[in-house]
Amino acid sequence: MWEWTKSIFVALILFLFIRTFVVEAFQIPTASMENTLLIGDFLLVNKMVYGAEIPGTDLELPAFGEPSRGDVIVFEPPESAEQPPRTNYVKRIVGMPGDTLRMRRGRLFVSGVPFEEPYVKAASNFPDAPSPKFAWQRPFLTDGARRSGAMATRNNWGPLVVPEDSYFVMGDNRSNSEDSRYWGFVPRDAIRGRPFLVYYSYAREPQGPWAWLTEIRWGRILRGVD
Repeated sequence: MWEWTKSIFVALILFLFIRTFVVEAFQIPTASMENTLLIGDFLLVNKMVYGAEIPGTDLELPAFGEPSRGDVIVFEPPESAEQPPRTNYVKRIVGMPGDTLRMRRGRLFVSGVPFEEPYVKAASNFPDAPSPKFAWQRPFLTDGARRSGAMATRNNWGPLVVPEDSYFVMGDNRSNSEDSRYWGFVPRDAIRGRPFLVYYSYAREPQGPWAWLTEIRWGRILRGVD
């Protein structure tokens, strides 16, 4: 019995260590990252790449790299985002600290240059109207944009400047993603890791309670995340 107890205890400690500092599982609950990531995808997230946080402290382990434009990241959403408690988000970094960003008719420009985004899902005909949710952008607009007084919409906003130690993130499914356009920048210390593998996937909706077994997407299992 003592040997079994020791084995279980060691296994539990290893599990907690790996989950806290190395790899954590994450499930895709929304369509905001289609077609890169689908509802029903289960991901493994590398928590060491950007430096894992030591629980109960303000300390982090050394990072192996820094977030880059184009990275898909998992992060803690800001308080202004509409999310359930303790829910992380997954989006793609499109703006780095110091970048000047703007969008015209759904096309993203970085420092005045059109940014190629082959992963973006084609926009739908959802209404594109001004909203109070975009008001946060005003302090970060360039002088010319502030003087113009133009109202921001989902597909037409900026130019704005990304502040230090912050990132602008968006979902690949631009017509169905609440992201930095709506609630602002992601601080560096809110980034929790980078997904690297889809280890399981099934078509969740509207297949019923046994979809996890009967609707497996075999072609997505063990697929890398780009």
